Amino acid sequence: MEANMLSTKPHYPVLDALRGVAAITVLAFHIFEMHATSHHDQIINHGYLAVDFFFLLSGYVIGYAYDDRWHQMSIGQFFRRRIERLQPMVIIGMLIGGALYYFHDSPAFPNIHAVPVWKMLLVMLVGCTLLPLPPSADIRGWGEMHPLNGPGWSLFFEYIANILYGLFARKLSKKILAIVVGLAAAMLIHYAVTSKNGDMVGGWTFNETQLKVGFTRMLFPFFGGLLLCRTAKLIKVKHAFWLCSLLLLAILAMPRIGSKQQLWMNGLYESLAIVLVFPLIVYLGASADAATGRFSSRITKFLGDISYPLYITHYPLIYTYAAWWSRQPKGTPAKEALPAALLCFFSALIIAYACLKLYDEPVRRWLKRKALKTVTA
Repeated sequence: MEANMLSTKPHYPVLDALRGVAAITVLAFHIFEMHATSHHDQIINHGYLAVDFFFLLSGYVIGYAYDDRWHQMSIGQFFRRRIERLQPMVIIGMLIGGALYYFHDSPAFPNIHAVPVWKMLLVMLVGCTLLPLPPSADIRGWGEMHPLNGPGWSLFFEYIANILYGLFARKLSKKILAIVVGLAAAMLIHYAVTSKNGDMVGGWTFNETQLKVGFTRMLFPFFGGLLLCRTAKLIKVKHAFWLCSLLLLAILAMPRIGSKQQLWMNGLYESLAIVLVFPLIVYLGASADAATGRFSSRITKFLGDISYPLYITHYPLIYTYAAWWSRQPKGTPAKEALPAALLCFFSALIIAYACLKLYDEPVRRWLKRKALKTVTA
């Protein structure tokens, strides 16, 4: 009976698909990033804001999935369900990062050959737990708290957000939650407008400065999504997936705003995108008319299925691409990298889908069966 009460609710297919759109955009952003000379000439310039969009989506979905279940669910059950959903792919992402690590020895990562295998394995083991590593344990040189799979930093903050929700945020009234969200929005806008680079980039290094960035990027979107879930009156919106996808892509692909002397303009753009436009996209996506065609249904399902596996497994391939590009003769035109870039892009999609079907779904089914046996025992 308890297992039935905690069965999975129907998903918002458009919201799941928008996560996939954002994940594919992140993949393309990271490939283009290898050819940028600065933040100002980066193609898909604001692709990193997909992480902030993920946080907002997560807050909304967590509120929808769990807000009305606390009379029949313990904190332990909530945490278990979140670990079952997130941790299997965290582990496979770190294993892929470890498997490819020594292939990255190159001018981009000049010290890899000097890292002993035992140290790499230790970093991989810690990475599988998602516990952050200090800069002293960085075996790549990019200052990441997870040197084998950089995007693990956002999952680290995702877990913190889930812990905050499970321990106290679930109990907050709408009024108190609105105050928290307002303060978090003010903090985010202030940081973006006054930051030295005029953007929201950062959060992946385990030090005081970068942890501040990470918490700033997580607090408003996650709790803003939670507030949106609790207060929004949904209406039916036709063609919401295509409308939301175009709006999201426009935000992420927008060229840099302002000059190097007007960094605050870009910070203002990014903060308003996160505070105003992303909630609108999520609202429209949640309001999507259920009457969708076969083609749209297949597209949204594929994007929703592949979104998380793609995000958490693609970056070891980005390291590989960066290592390959750094070995090319200086002055090589970026267009010469197109075949390798396409290979990286489609390989990431294939690996993500294979991990989904051959690993993630079977592991989660096994964990679910094990949980059901524990409940009925």
